[in-house]
Amino acid sequence: MTDGLFLFNSRTRRKERFVPIEAGQARVYTCGPTVYSPQHIGNMRPNVFADLLKRALLMEGLRVTHVTNVTDVGHLTDDSDAGDDKMEVAAQKTGRRAEEIAAEYTGQWLRDRRRLNCLDPEVLCKATEHIEEQIEMIRVLEEKGVTYRIDDGIYFDVSKFPRYTELARLDLDQQQGGQRIADVVGKKQPADFALWKFADPELKRQQEWDSPWGRGFPGWHIECSAMSTKYLGTRFDIHTGGVEHLTVHHTNEIAQSETALGVHPWVSIWMHEDWLVFGGEKIAKSTGNVLLLEELEAMGISPLGFRYFLLQAHYRKQQNVAEQGLRAAETGYRRLVAQAQALATEGNVDESAAQPRRAEFREAVRDDLNAPRALAAATGIVRDESLSPATRRALLTECDAWLGLDLLTAELPQATQETDPRIDGLVAARQAAREAKQWAEADRIRDELAAEQIVIEDTPEGPIWRRNDP
Repeated sequence: MTDGLFLFNSRTRRKERFVPIEAGQARVYTCGPTVYSPQHIGNMRPNVFADLLKRALLMEGLRVTHVTNVTDVGHLTDDSDAGDDKMEVAAQKTGRRAEEIAAEYTGQWLRDRRRLNCLDPEVLCKATEHIEEQIEMIRVLEEKGVTYRIDDGIYFDVSKFPRYTELARLDLDQQQGGQRIADVVGKKQPADFALWKFADPELKRQQEWDSPWGRGFPGWHIECSAMSTKYLGTRFDIHTGGVEHLTVHHTNEIAQSETALGVHPWVSIWMHEDWLVFGGEKIAKSTGNVLLLEELEAMGISPLGFRYFLLQAHYRKQQNVAEQGLRAAETGYRRLVAQAQALATEGNVDESAAQPRRAEFREAVRDDLNAPRALAAATGIVRDESLSPATRRALLTECDAWLGLDLLTAELPQATQETDPRIDGLVAARQAAREAKQWAEADRIRDELAAEQIVIEDTPEGPIWRRNDP
């Protein structure tokens, strides 16, 4: 069995054994939502991924401080620092207050992540509530001589940070941003990024603040550096986010944080999850192919059925979203719950028999959060008739502390049991034969179904059947 938890570090491009900076304590920061519109299922994959990480750390017996931010100002429509603030754009389009929009979609995001059984972060911090901390970090960067001023704001000079290309293995000479330098007149290098943007006196903005450099608002990147430092210290263990953040947002975070704080590495392990894709395109508001959790429910896909779907792919792999796959995941989830809840609670737990199965599950989790392997291990437990029902139930309780599927407590509608008129009829006929003590006929029907890989389980509420999938 693997000795410890191994995680893939995007900075070093290899799996590394997790050793916390402070013994017994794991400090984690997750890039949260930009709350200018509803949070779709593509936004939910990062939440489930970060939740699996947190649960794995807890499984290792660590105390976890998990900080997640809410971006409610500063995220421009173009990563090259051109365009408008997404919150301001949403406010202009709807005629609403930016803070009202942020509150609505923050609430929707919190509800959806809780319905997906994501544990709440210890700290949920909003960019608008930490303007002073952001201004102070920019002031420190200015004192260290790595900033410059142009007409539209204060910028970080990436040429002053030699390790700028390290995280994303960037080639700045060929970077696409070089074609967009004219988007912001006065930038020295295409990769230079805004720390503070000046308010345009000719435009009426809802979100702007006074600063040593004039009235304006912070850039997107500075918020994560300022807030993570406030709650996790000048160095912390793990930073998570989407793979799309590698080349710009997280690269910029490292540059400003390591310069301001005088540390390296600022973060020990960087972890990035890949996209959900639909028809080959990332699920995103920008592409228009968004799907909300409530829309999945209208299709008959439960929140935890969707979590089960996400567990079928490794977080570092793209996962294709198609209705057939979602419905298959919902069926698989319901079947697993039915099987788990059919296990008897009475009896002793055989620890010696349980240990190999427990080790198989934990090995999968410790191997860079390998959810497909862990899910397969849990499915193997529920079907392992060499283990007593009580032993299987105890093991599933342990597994579900990481899977987060409510296997033994979920209340599924009666209609969730898979139905097939012919099989249902045969199961009913077998039950009638049993009640009439016609044991030979009951066994004949059972054998007939077994030949079709149909397994019947007799429960106090009556017989249920399932397909014995390979």
